[in-house]
Amino acid sequence: MSFAPQTTPNAAARKQALQDQVLAIIQGRRLAGIALTMGLGKTLIGLRDMDRLLAAGKLPEQAAGKPFLVAAPTQAILDAWPQEAHKFGLAHLLDHITFTTYRSLGKALAAGTYQKLYLDECHALKDSHEPGLQAHAARKRSILGLTGTPPAQANSEKGRLVATYCPIVVDYTTDEAVLAGLLNDYRLVVHRLPLSTVRDYQLTFKSGSQLLTSERENYHYWTNRLANAAQDSLPVDTLRILRMQALMNYPGKGHYMRYLASQQTEKVLLFTCNQQQAEAQAEHTYHSKNKHSQVNLDKFNAGDIQRLACVAQLS
Repeated sequence: MSFAPQTTPNAAARKQALQDQVLAIIQGRRLAGIALTMGLGKTLIGLRDMDRLLAAGKLPEQAAGKPFLVAAPTQAILDAWPQEAHKFGLAHLLDHITFTTYRSLGKALAAGTYQKLYLDECHALKDSHEPGLQAHAARKRSILGLTGTPPAQANSEKGRLVATYCPIVVDYTTDEAVLAGLLNDYRLVVHRLPLSTVRDYQLTFKSGSQLLTSERENYHYWTNRLANAAQDSLPVDTLRILRMQALMNYPGKGHYMRYLASQQTEKVLLFTCNQQQAEAQAEHTYHSKNKHSQVNLDKFNAGDIQRLACVAQLS
């Protein structure tokens, strides 16, 4: 899909222009699917499509019940639709939408007379969904599929279902979105830090004994053991892991991170290697062992806190 990002001034405006273009492409198509990478507004496109159908008065059986059915693999994905509707001033649409998971899609289609079906994450369709989809399409009703990861194999079960009931008419990849400035609209700066030569790095062994060394000396220790791995009691892969763990645990970069964060006037999201490092970086953290993680994330997103430290392995 071609798209000219230079025609609009910023990422938000370019994103809306892309959504407008997608809506123009799917207009009038009874069966269609769009493949947009995450963050480009698939849900909002679905809502805006509903809004224009209502405004155009093209729903002849509107009085028979709610005209729109939204289906998704999980309730969590469905919950995003009301959230987006409220966020973008489209809450009035919620009176016209029925929501269901894919598990109950067949029952929902059989129980209602829907003018248009919206299949969120349509790549998750299965053969068991086909009877309901087939009956819906046979009544000349519309379907719009939405996905960020369209089926790679056209001959697969999922590929056939998507091609039959919501053929992809827009495929806009992550690479295209990044090149257009729609995603990852930031500057990446790498700070390469030398290992400290100050002997203030204290190691504590299982026996309880302690050793005072420097980051550089300790790294050289592991590098020398790795260089002589043939004579070492530990396997070479284990030595590599131990050297990497040592590098991850050196405190110098943590001190530098805190300093950089303290210089910022806007919100700062810090990613660390483990829980202990996250706790050292900020008062509010997000990791698997913090029961307040989701609350902290919500506060950060709302702007109630300015700094959040996370463990890098988490989403």
